[in-house]
Amino acid sequence: MSASVAVYRSIFTEDRFKQAYGSEEDNTSASLRLRDKLAVRCRCSQRACLHQLRERVPIFNWLPRYRFKKCILGDTIAGLTVGVLHIPQGMAFALLTSVAPIFGLYTSFFPVVLYMIFGTGRHVSTGTFAVVSLMTGSVVEQLVPTPLEMNSSSSEVSDFELHRIGVASAVALLSGIIMLCMFGLQLGFLSTYLSEPIVKAFTSAAAFHVTVSQLQSMLGLHLPRYTGTFSLFKTLASVMENLPQTNMAEVLISLVCLAVLVPVKEINTHYRQRLRTPIPVEILTVIIATGVAYAFCLDSIYEIEIVGHIPAGFPRPRLPALHTLPNIAGDTVAITFVGYAVSVSLAMIYADKHGYSIHPNQELLAHGISNTVSSFFTCFPSSATLATTNILESAGGFTQFSGLFTSLVVLIVLLLIGPLFHFLPKAVLACINVTSLRQMFLQFRDLPELWRISKIDFMVWVVTWLSVVVLNVDLGLAIGVVFSMMTVICRTQRAGCSVLGRASNTEIYRPVENHSQCYEVPGMKILTYNGPIYYGNRSFFREEMSRLLGLTPEKIRSREKARKALEKRERQTSVNTVERGIANASFPSENEFFKSEASESDVQAVLIDCSSVIFVDVAGARLFTQMCIECQKVGVHMYLSNCNESVLKILTSSGLMNHMKPQHIFVTVHDAVMYIQQQTEKHPENTTTVWV
Repeated sequence: MSASVAVYRSIFTEDRFKQAYGSEEDNTSASLRLRDKLAVRCRCSQRACLHQLRERVPIFNWLPRYRFKKCILGDTIAGLTVGVLHIPQGMAFALLTSVAPIFGLYTSFFPVVLYMIFGTGRHVSTGTFAVVSLMTGSVVEQLVPTPLEMNSSSSEVSDFELHRIGVASAVALLSGIIMLCMFGLQLGFLSTYLSEPIVKAFTSAAAFHVTVSQLQSMLGLHLPRYTGTFSLFKTLASVMENLPQTNMAEVLISLVCLAVLVPVKEINTHYRQRLRTPIPVEILTVIIATGVAYAFCLDSIYEIEIVGHIPAGFPRPRLPALHTLPNIAGDTVAITFVGYAVSVSLAMIYADKHGYSIHPNQELLAHGISNTVSSFFTCFPSSATLATTNILESAGGFTQFSGLFTSLVVLIVLLLIGPLFHFLPKAVLACINVTSLRQMFLQFRDLPELWRISKIDFMVWVVTWLSVVVLNVDLGLAIGVVFSMMTVICRTQRAGCSVLGRASNTEIYRPVENHSQCYEVPGMKILTYNGPIYYGNRSFFREEMSRLLGLTPEKIRSREKARKALEKRERQTSVNTVERGIANASFPSENEFFKSEASESDVQAVLIDCSSVIFVDVAGARLFTQMCIECQKVGVHMYLSNCNESVLKILTSSGLMNHMKPQHIFVTVHDAVMYIQQQTEKHPENTTTVWV
């Protein structure tokens, strides 16, 4: 059953609406309000300090309200599960960073503790992340390349490793400083420039780089690590060229590990609802492989590459390689944005799922402090991680308190168990790296749905993926971001301009090309533009408007010439009429003149619906003025409707009101249509009737 509503009200121009329902406050009250706000912000009190402390150190906010009985069991199980997973992944991702495995364990400890204190994501697990480790490893390889020959029994290896972790720690330090500066400037919104298609395509393509970089460890080859453009293909070519030198023992170890890891991970994925905790296949594989390698002396008999000495104990504070900061600045910016974008994206996903909110600027502070402080304890850059975050949530974690149990597991390994992994084959860590990328590879499944929803986002995904795979991780990401922004610019430049028609007996106006039962109002053109009007698209907007209105330069010149001749003739013949007090016949005469060209066009008014115009710059405002003048030259009056406050302010400030009456700017399209029809029909009434 349909219902109809009749609404009777006055026609509202913008000025009349403001007079009836309020207008902007004057500058004095606005300045007073601003002064009051600044006074409140700058006021220092005990209550304000406590509020600021709880806001900037969230642990003081959630820990006193921690529901022990409800959350402690889930946080304990989830934290221990993630901690067990951090051990093999930390050592494995250290290989991606081109540093010793022990530094991966350090990076799995300090950022976890610091994020628990400063972070707002309840289900976020921080630590080593494959993509960030790969990007950091490229920087390390550029500045500290692996020598072709190095005596493994001398102190040269120790100095070499310290030099490398010094560079990686410098990247972490600079990344943390950048995040802290962004926090100070409240630039958390910058992560939005890495859209979902960009992040997914980038991580999926980076997974290929990670996999290819691990081939030499899985095959037992000693090859240089390539960096820069086309590094993936250079690495593949080098692997293919050196296949005859493959260590078959390491190939066998890799195959066995893959045969164990892949099926068990699939079981964890398919039966995640039934399993209380995922099967810790990575740590079990590490323990068994270490035991087998030690029992059968695989390193000496078959010359497999092992992890080697892992020192026990807490790391000493150490200053990063500060002299490398100028050389790593460009790469660190990319690493910072990738790490922050992935971290915030993960935090938002799980916050939406569990009904709480995160604060992007506070996340900048949390990750900035994590990277800055950790860099002085020989850690490389960290961020939220896909695999461990997913496991933390599925294992029943409730709050950041789970990070305490995660860090305790890693701490026990650092203090007591670490040296036992001396004989762990590096091929096992390489297999753990490859199998941890399962989620990233599966992102290809999103492409059909992305194509169905948005062809442009599909192109952004493909361009970003190809750029990262073909060129390099850093350059590919930059190309993806630039291409994504170009698509936005192109969409605003080529926004559609439509002619609106009215649905019979309603106040509803829709594009006539899409609605066959909507008809144009006689005597006027109602146009709408679905985008901003600025310097980048003003020419296109002008062309579209001129095409729809038929305002060619030749037509404007001919009509203006005829108008001037007509006005001159009327001034000579109507002086006596005006002196006797009879109404000026100039406007009716103009109408009679233009009626002679009715066969060409019967438009006497043009109404621009600005409801979709979100902003106008100076160039766009001047274009409005220019179009108003041109319309007047051909005897067409221009009206505006649905202007938001910022657009109306810019148009008014640019001088449009010198060529247009304030009474020609209306609150809605229907108000303008009623007014124009009354002016045409000379009806005195000013009330509209709207059926809904």
